[in-house]
Amino acid sequence: MANSSRATTRTSPQDNATGLDRFFQITARGSTLSREIRGGLATFFTMAYIVVLNPLIIGTQEDSTGAFLGGGSAPNLAMVAATTALVAGVMTILMGVVANFPLAMATGLGLNAFVTFGVAKLPEMTWADAMGLVVLEGIIITVLVLTGFRTAVFHAVPPQLKTAISVGIGLFIAIIGFVDAGFVRKSAGGPLGELGVGGFLAGWPLLVFVLGLFITVALLVRKVRGAILYGILAATALAIVVEAVGKIGAQTNAAGERVNPTGWGLNVPKLPDSVAQTPDFSLLGDFNLLGSFQAIGFVSAALLIFTLLLADFFDTMGTMVAIGAEAGLNDEEGVPPRSEAILLVDSVGAMAGGAASVSSNTSYIESASGVGEGARTGLASVVTGVMFLLATFLAPLVSVVPYEAATPALVVVGFLMMQQVKDIDWDDIEIALPAFLTIILMPFTYSIAVGIGAGFVLYVLIKIIKGKAGQVHPLMWITAALFLLYFAIDPVKSVLGVS
Repeated sequence: MANSSRATTRTSPQDNATGLDRFFQITARGSTLSREIRGGLATFFTMAYIVVLNPLIIGTQEDSTGAFLGGGSAPNLAMVAATTALVAGVMTILMGVVANFPLAMATGLGLNAFVTFGVAKLPEMTWADAMGLVVLEGIIITVLVLTGFRTAVFHAVPPQLKTAISVGIGLFIAIIGFVDAGFVRKSAGGPLGELGVGGFLAGWPLLVFVLGLFITVALLVRKVRGAILYGILAATALAIVVEAVGKIGAQTNAAGERVNPTGWGLNVPKLPDSVAQTPDFSLLGDFNLLGSFQAIGFVSAALLIFTLLLADFFDTMGTMVAIGAEAGLNDEEGVPPRSEAILLVDSVGAMAGGAASVSSNTSYIESASGVGEGARTGLASVVTGVMFLLATFLAPLVSVVPYEAATPALVVVGFLMMQQVKDIDWDDIEIALPAFLTIILMPFTYSIAVGIGAGFVLYVLIKIIKGKAGQVHPLMWITAALFLLYFAIDPVKSVLGVS
């Protein structure tokens, strides 16, 4: 009887836990409050570079009408940075509270490049139209999550083609980094590009780029958490010193004409009058939900939505499984806890990013750094999210960073994404050729959609030639047909007499 009495009064550590502990299951998952805080901070510092890089990618490019994001005639990087940090903060906190998973969210690299170069620059498209497509993609992917149709979509595309898409985007991002830094430039009447100015690395800004790349790589190989962010900060500090001493100035004048080839790209690095300011969130709600259909037609808009969905959806699946595996949270089938909630929050992030005009928000593999610090619950995500919200007040610092200081990060991120190339079976020509076309056409055509479409079409054609058409998923047939129509849209319009 005494044993029974002791049994009824025995308590577990979870029973004595605080409300915060019980809500996030900190003790139950073998973690502690300090580990969660430390993990949340580590994740923030390894992915905070997005607050700098997203404005440099989407904030510095004109849409087809010549307008910058937000409708202005000049970039407003502080506004883009503040809104980028705001959405990242809100969505990451939501991931922590709703899904209780140590996974952070922010604007997706690769996705933002696609929206910028593959959507907003299409004829008649505006930034508002492009962001409307992102919102539509988010709505569709949310429906896919809620209905369970995601499994069918997941199996439609061969895994190695999915890998090729990530690798191609990585190569594309790296090329953007080299070109924006001026390390690679268009040559006059010669090859597609050349090294620096006239084949030489001329000017102090290019030296800053090279040193920034070296610093970032050195930190990376030393496995320093936050290597990318620290690389940007170090290169920016060096650029400020170089400009203060050398008075180099900008590459372009007020009219946008390149008058100083060896000058700074984007920003002249000098400290702003104030480090913090009240954030400008004017981008919120600046989207046109259905404008793209009027601008480029139903087929083209539908293809772009599918391309966004494809990249966003599969990236999320892979990321959450990888983070769950590293944290030891996955079940015997490799599925993380509350996977439906994780996918649902991620899909809402796509809508939120589009509605805020900062591009689709998605899950970040950099969350692995927080897991490495001991994070096992959503509390770490809440900590990361709060840090992003605090970062909204530091947006003026973005105007200090020149291309030459920030673009080494693009090159390194491109390398990290391209590491997946080893997962492609290059001895199997049936998959290797479509994968190769997908990867190589993205940087060569400056279009992610072209690379994806060409790879899909070639994959289906090879299966037909080999007499293996039955192995092609029905959704791949439909997608390949739509891409064929997309590539031939101008001849088709001519035949039909459509303008």
